[in-house]
Formats: sequence, structure tokens, C-alpha cells
Amino acid sequence: MRSAEGFALFDTAIGACGIAWGAHGIVGVQLPEGGQGATRARMQRRFPQVPEVAPPAVVQNACNAIRALLDGEPFDLAEIALDYDGVPDFHRRVYEISRRIVPGRTRTYGDVAAELGDKTLSRAVGQALGHNPFAPVVPCHRVLAAGGKPGGFSAHGGAVSKLRMLAIEQARPPESDTGSLF
Repeated sequence: MRSAEGFALFDTAIGACGIAWGAHGIVGVQLPEGGQGATRARMQRRFPQVPEVAPPAVVQNACNAIRALLDGEPFDLAEIALDYDGVPDFHRRVYEISRRIVPGRTRTYGDVAAELGDKTLSRAVGQALGHNPFAPVVPCHRVLAAGGKPGGFSAHGGAVSKLRMLAIEQARPPESDTGSLF
């Protein structure tokens, strides 16, 4: 991953999020960690020696878009530039597929694996999403286990946080599934 130039915290409906940026785009986004202090500490661990500073306009626009999404607006974050340098190729491919899932919709790990060309990669898809440094810009919360079950979620609060984000988006189960999200 390219080095970050700065990071900032910003308030959302679900708590304080963090964002870090560099010359080539966003290098990391952090969902709330149970309080502003905990989110700041997580950002400082992820991006040591990077100052907390006011974000430039393009990053502030990304913060505003993330805030709108977490406020329940069906805001698509696909236009936010991400710096994938240092992200493994397989993970990047999973993230690019996941970014095409629009707010309010979901897909399964198997759906993403099938789009990659091998349905048996479902577990690897889940592992890649578990290492997602860009949530919710890469909306890993929209990728579910078979049967509409939430599956894992590596953010603070685990599956409860995932379900909360899906509820904010009024998400529906994957088109390939007739199960319930809740």
C-alpha cells in the first residue's frame, strides 16, 4: 500500500469513521470502533507516523458521500478513487466486483466467486472481504453467506454491525436467493 499523506475522522449516523488518503486516492477507511477515541487509535495503528489533518476537498467529498450512505441515502460510492497499491490481485478483483453492488442490494459470497469464474472460491472471497481496508466504500457488508445469512464481518460489532448497515440501506436478499436477511 502506498503511504498515506494524512488521515481524518468524521461523524456518521453509526459513529465516528476514519479515512486516510495519499496522492493516488483513498488508502483506507475505518468504520466506527466503539467511540471516536477508539477509531482514532485504530487509524493511528493502521497508519503510524501519518498526521491527523483536515482532508483536502476530494477527500471531504468522499467523507460526505460515506456520511450520506450511512444516513440512509442510496448513495453509490463507486466514484471514490481508491489506491489499490499493495492490495493482492485477487482481493482487488473481489473488491471491484463488490463495488458494483448498489445500495439496497446484496449478493452472496458464491455469487462473487462465480463472477470470478470459480464458485469454489466462496471461502477465499470471504477472506478477502475480511481484509477489506476500504469499508464501506468497498461494501463488504452487502455480501452475504448462502441463504441470506449475514456471514462474518470484521468491523467492530461483527455481524450485528453488518445487519445494521444493511437495515439502514433497506437491503433486500440476493436475487439468486429467496431467503430473508433478518
